[in-house]
Amino acid sequence: MDREGVVDAIPLFAKELIAGGVAGGVAKTIVAPLERLKILFQTRSEFHNIGLLASFRRIAKTEGILGFYRGNGASVARIVPYAALHYMAYEQYRRQISYSFPRMGNGSVVDLLAGSLSGGTAVLFTYPLDLVRTKLAYQVVDAPKLNVKGAMGSERAFGGIRDCFSRTYKEAGMRGLYRGVAPSLYGIFPYAGLKFYFYEEMKSNVPDNYRKHIIVKLACGSVAGLLGQTFTYPLDVVRRQMQVQRLHASNGPEFKGTIGTLVMIVQKEGWKQLFSGLSINYLKVVPSVAIGFTVYDVMKAYLRVPPRDKAIVEETTNKSESQT
Repeated sequence: MDREGVVDAIPLFAKELIAGGVAGGVAKTIVAPLERLKILFQTRSEFHNIGLLASFRRIAKTEGILGFYRGNGASVARIVPYAALHYMAYEQYRRQISYSFPRMGNGSVVDLLAGSLSGGTAVLFTYPLDLVRTKLAYQVVDAPKLNVKGAMGSERAFGGIRDCFSRTYKEAGMRGLYRGVAPSLYGIFPYAGLKFYFYEEMKSNVPDNYRKHIIVKLACGSVAGLLGQTFTYPLDVVRRQMQVQRLHASNGPEFKGTIGTLVMIVQKEGWKQLFSGLSINYLKVVPSVAIGFTVYDVMKAYLRVPPRDKAIVEETTNKSESQT
């Protein structure tokens, strides 16, 4: 059987899972250093106070190049299933909404709803990996605490992904693994919905003969990620603070719930802290979302995924045949 025959034999949902997983893994790996800096800006005041370039130099000096990828193993382990579920669920929700509510058509409202629902679905299934990634990235090495082998001193709380998982579960059970999930959901519903909405809306306004160009896809994805992230960034800061709460000193303030954490951040550090790391996030989101959407579209073409309108027709036909 030739390649086309093998590809055609793969179920549609599996093709969408593969395309989404590859897109997420490629995009996340490329922007991993900026992701590490963003998390430190959000959760450690000493990095926020010294600025972007000084933070970059500090990590390079004390941890080396690999320091920029601390927690990236957990990040990729999370983003591959997350992106796979996110994109696949988006396509599935989109087809289901179009089939169940044909009067809505296939416009931007459907993209908004399908994107929001798919984002929430992906978060619920992969959140513990995001928690572990954040805790690992939060750890910082100071030069005096390095031994001759480069191992970290007492500040290192976890020895890796498995250690972080097991210790978090022993300390607080499943509730500990889902600490901060509420603001994640509050943030992902509008962000994921707006991201798909802006991307598809911008592509629809591009002439057909330019729509398949990679530069056009990158531009549409960049603007979509930029706009979606701006509206929901404060909830991302709240989520990170809740995730690393147990790593703070025991005499530090205790965050209670999403609203309580939001209020405490504003009271203790000012409203600007809610946007701490946003400039870095812009640098991260622009290539990340752009690369993600572009790689996803390229993978769909490689895997011979049918156009959405054709897939909706096939879905409707299959359901009609199953009911007869």
